[in-house]
Amino acid sequence: MADGKIDTDRHRYPYCIVWTPIPCLTWLFPFIGHMGICMSSGVIRDFAGPYYVSEDNMAFGNPTKYWQLDPSKAEGGASGWDNAVIQASDIYAKRVHNLFCDNCHSHVARALNLMQYDGSSNYNMVTLCFYMLIHGKYVSFPSCLKTWIPAIFMISLMVLLIVLTQIRI
Repeated sequence: MADGKIDTDRHRYPYCIVWTPIPCLTWLFPFIGHMGICMSSGVIRDFAGPYYVSEDNMAFGNPTKYWQLDPSKAEGGASGWDNAVIQASDIYAKRVHNLFCDNCHSHVARALNLMQYDGSSNYNMVTLCFYMLIHGKYVSFPSCLKTWIPAIFMISLMVLLIVLTQIRI
């Protein structure tokens, strides 16, 4: 499936960066989640833990958001895209996962930097978090709810607790 068509039923997202919520963490910070990058075939690669890059089995479930990129902006086009994703995955399969500074976002950034996507090699986990927030599209309405309902509940609960502790009887 190198035609670039997204198939959400089969979880195929060619030339995409994909995202899914991380339980507890995304509930408190809804813009933070788990990220992967897809091959031209739509197969998802994600740095899922120490010394492990999964293929088509994202660490925290199927994607809820995706951001489709243009393979012609990758050095070498579609084959350059795939080669960079493979190379980044090979690098990260030999690395220890660190939640704060060497994580799934770093793996995706490495792939984009290797392919010199859009002429840049300055991608990092912060820029990717921001880009996914503004460019990402939800897979479906239930996917949107999966991201935001727990966050709204947790924030409402915190506000309620703060208000209740301030009431003097």
